Amino acid sequence: MSEIQADGRRARRSSERRRPRVSVVGVLGELLLTAGALILLFLGWQLWWNDAIMAGQQSSAASELSSEWQQQASETQGTTPPPDPADYGEPVVNTSELADGEAFAVMYVPRFGEDSQRNIAEGYGLDVLNSFDLGVGHYPQTQRPGEVGNFAIAAHRSAYGGGMHEIEQLQLGDAIYIQTKDGWYTYRFRDFEYVTPETVDVLAPVPHHPDLAPTDRIVTLTSCNPLYSTAERIIAYGVLESWQPASAGAPAEIASIVATWGS
Repeated sequence: MSEIQADGRRARRSSERRRPRVSVVGVLGELLLTAGALILLFLGWQLWWNDAIMAGQQSSAASELSSEWQQQASETQGTTPPPDPADYGEPVVNTSELADGEAFAVMYVPRFGEDSQRNIAEGYGLDVLNSFDLGVGHYPQTQRPGEVGNFAIAAHRSAYGGGMHEIEQLQLGDAIYIQTKDGWYTYRFRDFEYVTPETVDVLAPVPHHPDLAPTDRIVTLTSCNPLYSTAERIIAYGVLESWQPASAGAPAEIASIVATWGS
């Protein structure tokens, strides 16, 4: 055997000795790292990308329903001049029976952004809150828009369109607009409250006082808190300031924005 061949064999044996062995622990570690990366990618898709897609779809669906009601009001009114604000009278309250998942109102909160309009549907299950066309749910046991008592609604803060993502940014006096086929109801934000998920008496006609008869017309927005957690609930209360029938159009403060929803 030549010296060159002997050196070659020694080099191969040395290389084989240095080659690391594959262990079960090593393979398991690699699998866990891969799984962790996939989970993070899924969470990113769920919380940001999918959230943005659903938010846009929910906003478009609400715009379509709002435009449909505006068109119906325009056709019904014809050449009749709009009503005098002094003659609006008491808010119209529609108490007709609603099917679960049926959209009956549109919520628009300027503080949430110009594209924050969302359909409000009956019920608060995942078929409503996680829907591409809805996003905000009405607690069936509570009152309707404009009614004396508590009109209580719910939405996600994160994921699935995040209909109340900016709820903690509300400031005293902020408008909360609710549109139905009958007209527009303008509520004004008053205050926050943070409660446990079991504190259901916030939904009472007089929040926390289920035995009292209501005298005010309020709206209650509920969502999870803190962000990306379901540990507690953030509650935002508003009081009805005014209402106007569909024939009068959208409130002047948002009329130009609402006009773009049908475009």
